[in-house]
Amino acid sequence: MTISPPVELTLAINDSDQVRDLATGRVAVEGVALRTTHHPVEEIFFRHTKYREWDVSELSLGKFFALKSRDDSSIVGLPVFPSRAFRHSEIFVRADGPVDRPGDLAGTRIGFPEWTVTATVYQRALLQHEYGIDLTGVWWVQGGINEPGRIETLPVGLPAGVTVHQETERSLNDMLVDGDLDAIIVPHPPAGATDGSGRLVQLFSDSQAVEQEYYARTGIFPIMHIAVLDGEVHERYPWIAGNLVTAFTRAKDNSLARLQDPTAPQFPLPWGAQRARYAAATIGPDFWPYGVEANRTTLEAFAQYAHEQALTDRELGLEDLFPAPLLENFRI
Repeated sequence: MTISPPVELTLAINDSDQVRDLATGRVAVEGVALRTTHHPVEEIFFRHTKYREWDVSELSLGKFFALKSRDDSSIVGLPVFPSRAFRHSEIFVRADGPVDRPGDLAGTRIGFPEWTVTATVYQRALLQHEYGIDLTGVWWVQGGINEPGRIETLPVGLPAGVTVHQETERSLNDMLVDGDLDAIIVPHPPAGATDGSGRLVQLFSDSQAVEQEYYARTGIFPIMHIAVLDGEVHERYPWIAGNLVTAFTRAKDNSLARLQDPTAPQFPLPWGAQRARYAAATIGPDFWPYGVEANRTTLEAFAQYAHEQALTDRELGLEDLFPAPLLENFRI
């Protein structure tokens, strides 16, 4: 009997614990020989969005939605979500700004790095749907968070009535510090919030409490990144998508088990196991779920936001995002 050699694939992904066992080979992908490289996510997104350099890649959920809206068949979505985060905590204002008064940002000047950055999609939706802010009344500024010159990786449309001003000479951080912006929505803290100066602070002084209340009320645990498979690989080997999801899930499950093991902590975080158990009690035993059905509420909410904010020309359904075999799980 002739045994076919494994299909060789490349994977680019951030070096995070939930993919560690996949990257090291401790968890294998059935029928696949996987060669993994790690890069910062910004580099992965830029290179894969522009040049499709890898067979499997981590990708911004916002960019993925924008591409699928254009019926881009060069990538296939996998319901694997290596990064997710609540984003109330990444809205920043000056220390003398409207701390704990999000409604005061109506009609103000707000900066962001790119319209399709997933975190900013959720943050604009929070401002609109949670705090009643009309996005058309905001003076929007696009630019680099800590360095000037950042541009949109993908050409994007804008909702009717929304105007964006591109800033190429100064960073958003500097504009906020200098008073030329009233807030910034970003995926990570600006320099003025981490340099010890106290000049920039989170909009919400107790952001964790706000985020926990939001999850309890909405069931939305924001997904930031998704894994995607090359479209030609999927067409030639349609079985690979399911095998990848299985392997990614096993690696993630191993990571959750490590997090909750109090015997010999595997993460340098005081009270780490207790915090993990608290997450399990708050979100569920699988508090970092993969798969379509377990993430339906979040994915459908993001589809709504992406359409409202003109990342997509229509509200995408789950069938637009994932191959049919991945839309349901087998049961024993």
